[in-house]
Amino acid sequence: MPDTATAAAPARRRILHAGSLGMIVGGLLALVGSLLPWVITPFGSLNGAAGPGLWTLSVAFLAIAGALLPYRKVAIAHSLIPGLTVALIVGWQAARLISLSASTDSWGQLMPGIGMVMAAGGAVVLIRTGMRLLAMR
Repeated sequence: MPDTATAAAPARRRILHAGSLGMIVGGLLALVGSLLPWVITPFGSLNGAAGPGLWTLSVAFLAIAGALLPYRKVAIAHSLIPGLTVALIVGWQAARLISLSASTDSWGQLMPGIGMVMAAGGAVVLIRTGMRLLAMR
């Protein structure tokens, strides 16, 4: 009769990995920032979800999904690709604000909103997490 008390239990595969927390935080920052106002004008705010925030919203979901996948290479891609995409979109929008302010000589009238700032923060967290995962061996 086999001894069942000494039989090893099957190893469980972990769902979360070393970068999961950073990817969830960065993804949520980009996701919430995508829905908030991106530009503040004297006439009101321009919502991010009406334009570039829609793009950052979709890649933020990729970052959150990558946080729940247990594979290291997939997690690195799901961290760096959304992070760099959001950073590129936020940089493009910031350059556009500067260009519009310079061409209309209305410095201080067009300001980045809290949504753009949160999306930029999410991009920084995602890129940092991706670089940390890349450096781990």
